[in-house]
Amino acid sequence: MSDLDLSEFNENLFLRINNLIKEYNLICEGETVAVALSGGKDSVLTLHALKNYQQFVDFDLIAISVDEGIADYRQDGVDAASENADNLGIKLIKKSFKKEEGFILDDIYMNFKSACIPCGVFRRNILNKTAYELGASKIATGHNLDDEIQSFLMSFARGDLIKFSKYGPMLDVIHPKLVPRIKPLWNTPEKEVLLWAQKNNVPFHSAPCPYSSLSLRSKIKGFLNDCEKKNPEIKYNIMDSFNKILNFESSIAPVLNECEICGEPTSSDICKSCELKKEISEDY
Repeated sequence: MSDLDLSEFNENLFLRINNLIKEYNLICEGETVAVALSGGKDSVLTLHALKNYQQFVDFDLIAISVDEGIADYRQDGVDAASENADNLGIKLIKKSFKKEEGFILDDIYMNFKSACIPCGVFRRNILNKTAYELGASKIATGHNLDDEIQSFLMSFARGDLIKFSKYGPMLDVIHPKLVPRIKPLWNTPEKEVLLWAQKNNVPFHSAPCPYSSLSLRSKIKGFLNDCEKKNPEIKYNIMDSFNKILNFESSIAPVLNECEICGEPTSSDICKSCELKKEISEDY
């Protein structure tokens, strides 16, 4: 990559992101957008890209980090999130499993088939509640092209049709208390995100989560990366097929109620977060 024209690369990268935001109307004038900022390369690029986009559209930008409680791992991400937010002059709201839920992931993960199950449930719950309390109209996540096709294949393999309603660059408003997600990096390959962060010397947390290797996503990611070595276009082809097959305004999206315990949106009588907390309290 010694012959990389960094200025041209950066310009094309941000142009693609800006065009996606415009095409799908991800951000509107006067909105407050909360970035889910883990400190990893994807969320960091999302923060920088939306800060850049403020020169075209007048909207407010805040960031939220969630410390799940993973020893010798998460603090580096929190530090990277803080450094980037400070450098860009963006307010960062820090939350943690310990303070919000009363436990850390390291203490409860063994009760589940995969640590990703409770981690995802509680992290999403905390992000949504925090964004809602802050008056945010959107939550911007760092999901890139690779993440999206991995999720698509995971749901396809599991036969989970309901999950298909969560794909696409923006999720519809399906409940007043559920802040919709937007994915500015939706059509940006992971390798370009990494290249951007490295070549621009942007601080980011690069270590993999110690629990991630046990997940189905990790296995599918490895499979796709191996396939890409022989067929460089395979990820774009999968995304293209995905776009043709799925309707982002699909009617399969769940009808949401409010949890009988905490009042958060849920497709059941009790939300997944409260359900898991009940299981944890019996063993914790």
